[in-house]
Amino acid sequence: MTVLVDSNVILDVATEDVRWGPWSTSALAEAAEEDDLAINPIIYAEVSIRYETIEELEAALPEAVFIKKALPWEAAFLAGKVFVRYRRRGGTKRSPLPDFYIGAHAVLSGFSLLTRDPRRYRTCFPSLTLISP
Repeated sequence: MTVLVDSNVILDVATEDVRWGPWSTSALAEAAEEDDLAINPIIYAEVSIRYETIEELEAALPEAVFIKKALPWEAAFLAGKVFVRYRRRGGTKRSPLPDFYIGAHAVLSGFSLLTRDPRRYRTCFPSLTLISP
């Protein structure tokens, strides 16, 4: 199985976040024991804000640990449709957020998603298997 790893988990580990670092480190290690870990271009971009150079980013996301998965065009379509439903239910964001693309990618690819912020994913992607606190 493949687990798409949300940027918040990677950043918790990288920054040694006091509140979430221990949970994220443990959850990441546990997922890696059983499954392949993956990221996509959106997750890569979100994590990149922590690093000054692409070399530093690449070192933080080694290919031996994280498989780089392309974002399928169908995921962009699904993200848009889910975003419309979100807005109709009263959501206040004005453009499709990375979470919609990440959730759509995971659903369409049959991946689980490791995240510490499951609320929007549970609401918008009820069929998505989440690994979360």
